[in-house]
Formats: sequence, structure tokens, C-alpha cells
Amino acid sequence: MKPQSLLGALALLAVAAVPSLAQEPVKLGFITKFPVPFFATMENAAKEYAKRNPGVEIIYGQGASATDIEGQIAQIESMVTRGVQGIALTPVDPTVSTALDKAVAAGIKVVLMDNNIPDWKGRTALATTDNFAAGKIAGEYLKTVLKAGDTMGILEGVPGVPALDDRVKGMLEGLNGLDVKIVGKGATNCSEELGISVAEDLLTKNPDLKAIYAACGPPAAGAARAIKNAGTANDKIVLVGFDFCCGEEEALKSGVEDASVAQFPTKMAELGVDALVKAIRGEKVESLIDSGAALVTPENMAKFQ
Repeated sequence: MKPQSLLGALALLAVAAVPSLAQEPVKLGFITKFPVPFFATMENAAKEYAKRNPGVEIIYGQGASATDIEGQIAQIESMVTRGVQGIALTPVDPTVSTALDKAVAAGIKVVLMDNNIPDWKGRTALATTDNFAAGKIAGEYLKTVLKAGDTMGILEGVPGVPALDDRVKGMLEGLNGLDVKIVGKGATNCSEELGISVAEDLLTKNPDLKAIYAACGPPAAGAARAIKNAGTANDKIVLVGFDFCCGEEEALKSGVEDASVAQFPTKMAELGVDALVKAIRGEKVESLIDSGAALVTPENMAKFQ
């Protein structure tokens, strides 16, 4: 055999002896905020991803509520103890970054989903809806159905959580140019119970209220119940939600809710997990991955079910 042929054969043998990087198994942690359909959809999408990719093992965890900071920190610490190589999570609050710093220091990759942790430099990527742009979709819709001088109440999510704050800021940007008066707002912690309470307060204090905007799905459904309980006719108040989940489908069908901004949790989870797997395997990933959003109305809602 010629020397160059021998070298070529040895090179091929050497390559064959090295296992493919893309086929190396990886072990991930997947942590979502709390038990609502949106996060259940994300977890199911991660499970489907794992089924399609046999080399990917995923351990799942979830907090008890939208403000369960200690619970999420415990989940992160548990994932580190169980030897994961990466963590994909929807952070419940920026203060969980301390636990994530310890994970990163241990060599664990972190991909955030749904919302960011501002000024935290440890993430590999963020897979999310552009919540400001999505909120703007809601505001632009409201601008088409309201007129100057109309009054509006806002059901906030968890003040201080950037993604939820951006949904309100974006909505107001979408309304820009139309003189709508904000007569009240209140935090709901993204719960239906607080959505009912804040909406009832708004309706009681403002009998001529023309619109309610809810930054999360459960409080939007709560507002729909409050409107119905108050005996307010569907055409007297405009209700716009965000998430298209957790009772909003029924509210839209009944005509109490007029529109919602849908995210794509399946796509968000798939993109987040895929970015994490690629990062662990040494592949380049984009630092910001937008999973998109769209306006849902009674007329087009069948496409989003």
C-alpha cells in the first residue's frame, strides 16, 4: 500500500473510532413555573422532543404558583444534584439567578424560556415570545374597537417580572395615538381568583368602563366571569386577554372575551430544548430565539385549538 493510501486509511479508522458528537446522550432538567395548561403544553412538547431524540433524557420539575421562588430554587438545586448537563426553565423571578449561577459554575448550560432574567449573563439562550411586540398586537386591536375618551382597566400579571410587564407596556404602545384613559390596574399573580377580584373592583368603581386588558390567561378568564356576574352585556365592554388559555376559549365562544394574544408554547419548548441540546454538544446557538405570537378572535380561534 502506498504511504498516502495508508495514511488515508488510518485517518478513516481514527474518525470511525471517535463517537459522533451529535449522538452523545445528554441529560437535561426542564422546569416550568406552575400548573396551568400553558406550561403543561410546554412540558408535553419537551417529552415529544425526547421521544424523537432517543439520546436526550429529560427530568421535569414545576413550581406550585406564579410566585413560588423558593420552590423553583429547590428544583434548580435538585437538577444540579441529579447530574444534568443543562437546564431549560421558565424563571419565576430574577432572584432565582443565584441558584442558576451555582449551576453554571458547575458547568451546566442554562436556556431560559418564556421570560428573561434582565442583566443576568449566565444564560446560553432565551427562547421566548417577544412579549412587548405581542402586547403591541393587543393594543393595536384595542385601538380599532375603542374611541378617544374611552376608559380601560388593566389586570397585570406579577409586577416586576419583565415578560409580564412588557405585555402591558407593549399594549400601551399599540394604543399610542388614541386617548384612552386608564382608570385602574391591579396585580393578579396570573391567577383566575385575583383576576375576578381586580375586575370586580374595576367594574364597581367605573360603571362606564369600556375595556379590560389582562396580561395573562387565567385573570382574563376571571375577568370574563366578573363581567358575566355583573350582568354586563357583551357589547358594552371589550375584554382582551393574553395566552389564549385557561378558560379563554370558553370566554371567546360565549362572546364575553373579544380577543386574546396567543403564544406558541409547543414551539417555545421545542426551540428551547433543541438550543440546550446543541449547546451541550458544542454547536452554536442563537442567544435570542423568538417563538412568535398572534391575535386570536372568535372568527379565527379554530386555527389555534
